[in-house]
Amino acid sequence: QVQLVESGGGLVQAGGSLRLSCVASGRFIRINDMGWYRQAPGKQRELVASITSGGLTNYADNLKGRFTISRENAKNTVYLQMNSLKPEDTAVYYCNAAVYTGLIFMTSWGKGTLVTVSS
Repeated sequence: QVQLVESGGGLVQAGGSLRLSCVASGRFIRINDMGWYRQAPGKQRELVASITSGGLTNYADNLKGRFTISRENAKNTVYLQMNSLKPEDTAVYYCNAAVYTGLIFMTSWGKGTLVTVSS
């Protein structure tokens, strides 16, 4: 069993910043890729950014330059620094991790943290 717990969401004015964190816990051998997704009301869940265990990053094209993903492998933690936030960034942000338990590879999801950007 692998648990992902996000934190750092909240209400922020347009132009502001937030830093999301996600900590993985449970029984696993290794965490491979970690990522952030978001789902706005009435829309499908979409990739925000991902990062490999070696630090290679990938971003949604429309978010490059404003969002930065990073991770601390020793803490099983992934971060998302969000700057210059816009009202359209309002969504529930979910953490995702590809984990090797020692028996199987599995993908785990957090329950999400709400980010609301006011205009």
